[in-house]
Amino acid sequence: MSSATTFAAVFVALFAAHSVGDHWVQTHHQACAKGVPGWEGRIACVKHVLTLTATKAAALAALALVTGVRLAPLALLAGLGADALSHYWADRRTTLARLADAIGKGGFYQLGAPRPGHDDAPHLGTGAYALDQSWHIGWLFAAALIIAGAS
Repeated sequence: MSSATTFAAVFVALFAAHSVGDHWVQTHHQACAKGVPGWEGRIACVKHVLTLTATKAAALAALALVTGVRLAPLALLAGLGADALSHYWADRRTTLARLADAIGKGGFYQLGAPRPGHDDAPHLGTGAYALDQSWHIGWLFAAALIIAGAS
């Protein structure tokens, strides 16, 4: 299998697993607490990232089993590790918000957010969500390059 084909297959598997892991596997508590300051937030975020990474590893294992694609163990570890670290960093929330502010995207980050003290935006269509998911997808691309490049 060519490295381009391996990359494409790995990216698709990671993308699908990311969506499942970030929305179905993540618990309500993890989703609500992962951005909270202090140890409560850190622990919730670590638990989310661990289950998300396990979901991605399972998808890659299924990919290898069904298609016969060979994935180097160290490349898998490096790619999934880079993705997990980037996911934790973004999901602590203040980090991504500060990055958005620093590059002039603070207004977009706030788009659709509830007003303080109100729950008047009960949807996922916020700037914060869009920037969060695009950050994660960018790192899925990087992880797929790492995994496919060394496999």
